[in-house]
Amino acid sequence: MSVSDSAAVAAPKKIEFADPHATDAAGNMQEAEVTRVRTLRGVWRWALIVATAATILLCINQQFSLRFFVGYTQLNTEYFYLLIALMLPFTFLIFPGTANAPLDRIPWYDLVFFVLTFGSAILLMRTVRKAAEAGWEFGGAPTSVIVAGLIMWIVLMEALRRTGGWSLLLSVFPFTVYPLFADARWLGPFRGTESTLEQAISYHVLSGESLLGIPIQAFADTVIGFLVFGTALMMTGAGKFFINIAFALCGTFRGGAAKVCIFASGLLGMMSGSIISNVLTAGTMTIPVMKKSGFRASYAGAIEACASTGAVLAPPVMGATAFVIAQFLNVSYAEVAVAAIIPAALYYVGLFMQVDSYAARHNLKGIPRSELPKVWDTIKEGWYYVFVIALLIVMLLYFKRESHAPFFATALLLVLNQTFSKDTRWTFSTINKFLEVNGRTFVELVGILAGCGLLIGAFSMTGVVSSLANDLLRLAGDNAFLLLAMCAFTSLVLGLGLTTTACYIFLAILVAPALEKLGLNRMAVHMFIFYWGMLSSITPPVAIASFAAAGIAGSPAMKTGWESMWVGSIIYFIPFFFVLNPALVLQGPDPYLAGLGLMLLAGIGTLFICGGIQGYQAFVGDLSRTGALEWPLRVLLVIGGFVLATPGGGINPLSQMQITALGLAILAPTVLVALILIRRQPVPSQLRTP
Repeated sequence: MSVSDSAAVAAPKKIEFADPHATDAAGNMQEAEVTRVRTLRGVWRWALIVATAATILLCINQQFSLRFFVGYTQLNTEYFYLLIALMLPFTFLIFPGTANAPLDRIPWYDLVFFVLTFGSAILLMRTVRKAAEAGWEFGGAPTSVIVAGLIMWIVLMEALRRTGGWSLLLSVFPFTVYPLFADARWLGPFRGTESTLEQAISYHVLSGESLLGIPIQAFADTVIGFLVFGTALMMTGAGKFFINIAFALCGTFRGGAAKVCIFASGLLGMMSGSIISNVLTAGTMTIPVMKKSGFRASYAGAIEACASTGAVLAPPVMGATAFVIAQFLNVSYAEVAVAAIIPAALYYVGLFMQVDSYAARHNLKGIPRSELPKVWDTIKEGWYYVFVIALLIVMLLYFKRESHAPFFATALLLVLNQTFSKDTRWTFSTINKFLEVNGRTFVELVGILAGCGLLIGAFSMTGVVSSLANDLLRLAGDNAFLLLAMCAFTSLVLGLGLTTTACYIFLAILVAPALEKLGLNRMAVHMFIFYWGMLSSITPPVAIASFAAAGIAGSPAMKTGWESMWVGSIIYFIPFFFVLNPALVLQGPDPYLAGLGLMLLAGIGTLFICGGIQGYQAFVGDLSRTGALEWPLRVLLVIGGFVLATPGGGINPLSQMQITALGLAILAPTVLVALILIRRQPVPSQLRTP
């Protein structure tokens, strides 16, 4: 969801800031800094609204078995192709083909792409039932189907380029054509079963393993409902509610503006699952207040970028990748959401500790209580959001109905909003805007997910995945730590040019099987890959979250990106903790008790890591007052904190007791020396309280 599509967010009283939500023009201008899109008008806008309404109704019909099509039972593959036919053609209307393409009108070639995409999708939808009966996905399909399939392949690659950029296209396209020469000797470990062009086209567009595979299945089964729920939340004023709650609860603490940023972005991220939407919604409020509180512009932007990046990890509404994980692992989405609880908590706890240490070292105060909204007044304005979120969580975790939960939660939200809210009641115009916002999001996701589906199909077609896993194991010498380091590095590199979802799909196919063969927990492995791919949002040279935040902060984009890496440096440690012990993703025997214990140790270890990184250790003091020993002490705090937070046992040769004792043995003398040195030094005059 773009910033122009979010409900207007109110500032805490007496805090001045520029609100880009005030007009559509401002919102679109802000969004243009992130991605260049065309705003549809006239008949094309209404076409998008109608197509989006049809998409949502098709999803409801499929999930609730309402039988809108009387006397006709729709196959899943027909349903998938209908969604593609409704959404994918709009990729060429919303996303211009070149940087110089006009934004105020639609060129003729984009209309040609629109017609070709819609026509080929409808033809394939009408033949997919016959294809399943006759086995056409393995060859023998009529010429008309092959031609339609080839057109679909071509337009999918162009849609992928427009939505994900050249880097995503150049990463995916070679693999989609790879089955055509898979038997070449020079491919080495990637050598597999070769296919003809006709066979490759048939498999890509007719089988349930490629275009109609895991990514599109996840979109059709669960993503649509959660996107609808997230958009409804924002357009009923949830953004204002969550941000005001954050200001009321955290604003008075030291560095309060930054802590508000983390808390507000975490709350918004739990509901939206979108990094950029999070930056542009929360950041327009929190970044100016952080700058006013004494944070330099690039650091304020970095904090917002890191806080918003956690949106795709924070349950109950996570990013689209979480739904793809559920499809890959063949588990419920609720299980993925539960597994993400501790990693998400550690993410935000680590970020909170970083900011607290930074604020303490630089003596940054909180916001005066008189300038903040009151907790009770805020709750009175948005109390019903609590009931809506409670319903969503109960349906996810207790009733295990992840495909139904967001629709029920949305229905309850709209009823309560229309009944109890005077300011955000929906009108006919609001409904149209709601459908338009969802439509643009659906279009972008279908373009990326459908294109990435061909990647899965290519490896499925050649049968190379199992042999590649063995080759990786031989390369790593069956060393789990080396393979994890290789995976982390690859995730980071791929993530620099790919979306989080595309990066995850690549590694779930290529690397995850090798890690699983070493005996690592499947959920932990996939969360590890997901987590590292997510970090590309704050890692230069791409760092899209950092660049979006830099635009709001008025700071240099690349400087904000490097600051984001420093602010979020603790985040790079955390994935290794939960892959070493699956209790941190609530897997294995007695996961809840073990998970809480390990989370406590990881939290304490994180406290020391953050103290070492920022140069201020909580309960000890400013390490700059230790003189020449400052940096040795900081390094020891980071090392000791990392050791203490690392789970023992499993692939770790040290037991939990041994690893904890080692961490304490490093930290205890380090903290003692720091305390002695700090107490011997007088407090600098600028840090003394009046």
